Amino acid sequence: QVQLVESGGGLVQAGGSLRLSCAASGRTFSAYAMGWFRQAPRKEREFVAAISWSGGTTYYADSVKGRFTISRDNTKNTVHLQMNSLRPEDTAVYYCARKIPSGSYYYTHEYDRWGQGTQVTVSS
Repeated sequence: QVQLVESGGGLVQAGGSLRLSCAASGRTFSAYAMGWFRQAPRKEREFVAAISWSGGTTYYADSVKGRFTISRDNTKNTVHLQMNSLRPEDTAVYYCARKIPSGSYYYTHEYDRWGQGTQVTVSS
């Protein structure tokens, strides 16, 4: 069974940067698209970014375009989220997830495995 573990979260000042990592188990890691979601208190879990199984196609929420970059290294079974120009509204728990083979990249029900999350806090 696949396991996903996020790391790299922390406390950062507005305008700063963080790099999140997601380590995945399983020899079939490269066959799955992957996504990042986030959830702030009292809010629904929302889409942040996704990347195709090959890494050739990426998707971003409008709120993070131009600031965040998703990438993957299939040889190391890892996915990353580089977050630049962070804003207080980016504060949330960030989750890594494995995409099912079909459907939209933007909805939580299209993902079948989730990590435990890593906290990102951006102060003013």
